[in-house]
Parts: sequence; structure tokens; C-alpha cells
Amino acid sequence: MRDLAEKWSVTPDWDLAAITAPGLMVRALAGLDQVLVSGDLDAWANVSGLEGTGVGAFGAARGDRYTVRLARDRLLAVSGTPLTIAAGWHPEGFAVTPISAGLRAFEIEGTAVDAFIARGATLDPNQASPSAALSFAGINAIAYRHEDKLRIHVDRGLAAYLWTWMEQAAGHIAAGN
Repeated sequence: MRDLAEKWSVTPDWDLAAITAPGLMVRALAGLDQVLVSGDLDAWANVSGLEGTGVGAFGAARGDRYTVRLARDRLLAVSGTPLTIAAGWHPEGFAVTPISAGLRAFEIEGTAVDAFIARGATLDPNQASPSAALSFAGINAIAYRHEDKLRIHVDRGLAAYLWTWMEQAAGHIAAGN
């Protein structure tokens, strides 16, 4: 019988995985609490104490807790510690869905970050856009800057693919291609 598993990318040990190239360092992030918020984002901001607008693609998020805009009525709240707001529908007009288990986050830093972005997206890395949801490396992703580093969140099922793409992109950048 044919082994179809050979077609799939090998999943790295995310705790140890790192890509290093001149001007570029990529690592997987662990321990982020991530929730999807849908509905009245002003009401969300009042209840949660977090920003209701969120940063868009290549916009700069700051601090341990922040929000990232995905659509007019949707954002991703990210925190290094557990968010205390309950999951489900809130009578104020918004819903909260835990999504930490569904997304893998990566952090990219170094002087070659803009070249890395240019390989993966068609947007200007120096112009923030309203939404951080975009196509990156041919897949749906959420991309923004955090504390002068690039962060990318993707569906966990696509993380190994993106990792392989990032390894190849880092190699091309290092070679000056």
C-alpha cells in the first residue's frame, strides 16, 4: 500500500523550532490565549477593557494584551495570560469564541523582515491596513507587528506548510535572491 503520509510536511517540535538566517529569526510562539470576538466591538471594548478597533495588517500592537482587526465586526484578542471574559454570546451584542487551540502563532524578527513580508504578501509592509486578515505565502493568515517583530497566526493544520515555506524564504533571503 502506498504511504500517503510522505506527501505531508513533517511537523517540527514547536518548542524548539527556530529558523535563523542573516537578518532573520523565526520561532513558534506558545502560550498565547486567543479569542475570536464577533459583533459589537465597542461593547466588547467596554466589557473587556481591551481596544475595540484592533490593529490591521502590519500595524503595531503593544503590550501583553491587545486586539487585531479581522473584519468590520470581528477581531482577534491576544494575551500572554488567560483572558477572563466568558465564552459565548454576551447580551451587550458580541460573541466570544476561544480559538487558541485552532491557531499557531509565529514571530519573525530582524533586519530582513520587510524582505520576508515582500516574499509572502502583496501589501506594503510600511503601510498598515485596516484588517490583519490576508493571504500570506498562499494561505489565509493574520499578520501584524508586535513590539517591532512580525507576528503571523495561521490555522494549526497549515502551520507545518507555512514553516516549510518560511525555511525556504529565509534561505532565498540569505542568498540574496
